[in-house]
Amino acid sequence: MPNPLSASPAPSSLSISALRQAYAQGYSPLDLVDMLYARLPGADPAAWLHLQPKEQARARAAELAAQDPAALPLYGIPFAVKDNIDVAGLPTTAACPAFAYTPERSATVVQRLIDAGAILIGKTNLDQFATGLVGTRSPYGAPRSVFNADYISGGSSSGSGVVVAAGLVSFALGTDTAGSGRVPAAFNNIVGAKPTRGYLPCSGVVPACRSLDCVSVFALNAADTWSVMQIAGGDDGLDVLAATPRPRGLPARPRIGVPRPAQREFFGDTLAAAEYDKALQRLATLGELVEFDFAPLAATAALLYEGPWLAERMEACAELFARHPEALDPAVRSIISKGVDYSAAAAFKGRTRLAALRKQIAPMWQEIDLFALPTAPTHYRLSEIEADPLRLNSRLGTYTNFANLLDLAAIAVPSSLRADGLPFGITLFAQAWSDAALATLADRLQRLAALPCGATGQAQDNPPLDAQWPTQPGNIRIAVVGAHLSGMPLNRELAERAASFVRACHTAPHYRLYALPGTVPPKPGLIRDTQQGAAIALEVWEMSAAAFGDFVSRIPAPLGIGTLTLDDGEQVKGFLCEHSALAGATDITHYGGWRAYIAGQSQT
Repeated sequence: MPNPLSASPAPSSLSISALRQAYAQGYSPLDLVDMLYARLPGADPAAWLHLQPKEQARARAAELAAQDPAALPLYGIPFAVKDNIDVAGLPTTAACPAFAYTPERSATVVQRLIDAGAILIGKTNLDQFATGLVGTRSPYGAPRSVFNADYISGGSSSGSGVVVAAGLVSFALGTDTAGSGRVPAAFNNIVGAKPTRGYLPCSGVVPACRSLDCVSVFALNAADTWSVMQIAGGDDGLDVLAATPRPRGLPARPRIGVPRPAQREFFGDTLAAAEYDKALQRLATLGELVEFDFAPLAATAALLYEGPWLAERMEACAELFARHPEALDPAVRSIISKGVDYSAAAAFKGRTRLAALRKQIAPMWQEIDLFALPTAPTHYRLSEIEADPLRLNSRLGTYTNFANLLDLAAIAVPSSLRADGLPFGITLFAQAWSDAALATLADRLQRLAALPCGATGQAQDNPPLDAQWPTQPGNIRIAVVGAHLSGMPLNRELAERAASFVRACHTAPHYRLYALPGTVPPKPGLIRDTQQGAAIALEVWEMSAAAFGDFVSRIPAPLGIGTLTLDDGEQVKGFLCEHSALAGATDITHYGGWRAYIAGQSQT
């Protein structure tokens, strides 16, 4: 029964920021649990596989009520977990009853979220062994799109996408090998973040294709996916494929790649094609659209289900396949069975082919900073998938299957509602460790779309996001304002020291910029002026302490390294100039930055 001591109104939505505000005003985790469990009887019965008993959820809420909310970043935030991820005491089935087991410990990502104050509501349905993009390959039923029950929810993380969009949890964990963390987001009007491979530990996760698997995050907005990733991410010492972040940023106005018109495939879905055109119009307000050749990405995508990675898919269920093949969904069995056809030689051949494609794709990043694609080319009815399960599923991977083979970061963002009422979404892709920058851009794009949260009808209510990676241990950040900027003559000195671009931003409004005479290549001088200063454009880069020391040792007078204050209050090391060098220098503060000054000089 509801908590009689609470007089605070319910939160405006289940976003993390809305719940935090509600808790600050007296709403309690017990109120939340009672509200959510009252909603559950009306939920899609195929979405959940194992619900946490209400009394256990209330006990967890009561435990949290006795703690300091400020000490727990996910205090009282409800979440769900795809049922190929271990939760201690609850069965892990991977949507295959014959495979089921009950783990004694939770997956690292789950335990970290619980330790941060989150409340587990239950485990969700999926395409069996995370093999599929449709959400229909489960003996427990097929979750439906929350917008039209005739249509699929998308998979393999079908249940996780549905329960977030239906307003039953704030976020849910999924997995993403071929697009399973993105397609359900598009089909249910929510955000799906597929992090850089190796950031969210896969220890305690049933493998689909182990070398490519990612834990993914579904939420109502990009800010919440980023918050969850920051808490759940990082090497746990157990995942042998864990990777250390090397933060990479994006320019303030990035070059956004889009496929050439002739390469845009929607399989006859004119509504989807029209919505993609509308999405591009919004993207054009955030950056420069640049057409690129999609063919190498399509060739890479084909490797996932037409190459030796199918043999790796056999690994998770090899024993079950050998002894009880009838326990597998017919479509899943058909796909996985092809794995036995690949030899070790074929595996090496596949790796060589992938290396060739990566080399072909690499120059693309000289022309664009990220690219934006439809998350899915179309949206199918359940009846259509039942009639043609393999071919139509393959079509849904047109714009997703290549991502993990190429080690990209990606985030699926709601874009619009079609004329038939179905949601349409796009996905932003960039190089590994661009996750923070992508989340920030996704937040801006979601605000332009101005859609409600999932299918709840509730307005987006989170503050604007400026996601930032924390400085990695042993690294130092440095702000550059002149010849070391991207594309400038000395930027190679950063590249030679394996520096990572973090972000483009401005100083606090307390600096002046001068063009120094007689410098080769031309360089500016930055000085602090708290009385008549201005905000100066710059870039922040990050490098190891050893590389930083070598870099600083080569800086010629009159330049030096001091501490700069950025426009958001962060303090980083950066270039400053001796005042004595300003004799004969030109004050160029009014340009707002060195790049604008150079552009102005070239026009005169």
